[in-house]
Amino acid sequence: MHARYGIPLKVSAGIVAAGAAGIAYAGFEARSFRLRRVTVPVLPAGMRPLRILQVSDIHMVGGQRKKQRWLRSLAGLRPDFVINTGDNLSDPEGVPEVLDALGPLMEFPGAYVFGSNDYYGPRFSNPARYLAQKMSGKHGLNGNAPAVGVVHNPWEGLRDGFDEAGWLNLTNTRGALKVAGMEIGLTGLDDPHIKRDRYEEVAGGPVEGPDFSMGVVHAPYLRALDAFTADGYPLILAGHTHGGQICVPFYGALVTNCDLDTDRVKGLSTHQSGGNTSYLHVSAGCGANRYTPVRFACPPEVSLLTLTPGS
Repeated sequence: MHARYGIPLKVSAGIVAAGAAGIAYAGFEARSFRLRRVTVPVLPAGMRPLRILQVSDIHMVGGQRKKQRWLRSLAGLRPDFVINTGDNLSDPEGVPEVLDALGPLMEFPGAYVFGSNDYYGPRFSNPARYLAQKMSGKHGLNGNAPAVGVVHNPWEGLRDGFDEAGWLNLTNTRGALKVAGMEIGLTGLDDPHIKRDRYEEVAGGPVEGPDFSMGVVHAPYLRALDAFTADGYPLILAGHTHGGQICVPFYGALVTNCDLDTDRVKGLSTHQSGGNTSYLHVSAGCGANRYTPVRFACPPEVSLLTLTPGS
């Protein structure tokens, strides 16, 4: 039996074959779109249930026709309103395709925040970097300007398209949606991953008047979650994590790409701060950076949240 570096050739070939099969499956899974349905018992007593479609981390690249068809089809769910939690782009040329894919959903009331990939184009990065960041306690750009050579995405066109459709821009500001005779208060932050969040501009908790209020942010950094929760917001929506993107079956995510713990990398959980408790929903998103177009044990998704009165 021939061997190289002490590894039998048959074993080496088997490892290579298994690795290739894993990569092929991860590429397939990245196009296996799912709808996650979640019930959140968070509304005041007496309110009728509300259905929110949360769309996040589309990371659109030109030519992703299957993703575009799937996003257009979601209008058939007839949500009460739509929340877009950012990172729509992974291609500077992707704005028209994002607006086309979301066009049917923009017929419904909606609101949005942006993520770092809306502002800046993607670049190749070794996935091992995220593990190294986790071990070192560093996340995101830590307030530094993006590296020289990073492409600035034409996010203004995305903003203008959303605004023209009547969606609320929640960039470090407040807003309200009229939905079925009710008023929903929304407070949003720009992306904490690149230190664009300015909570001091919206601090103080939900304003008087709306029947229900919630917080919206792209990246679920603890400083943003702590501030929303301490101020009394009963629900916070976020994205950014991709659910871990490359997960270990029966174990889960290894990283979150922020300082949130991996137990809450996606789905519904709770967060405590300042003596208050909020529900937190983190979308695993429906895309991936164009340079790492794979997912494993973490299929792409959009979430349909049904808010109901609490117990």
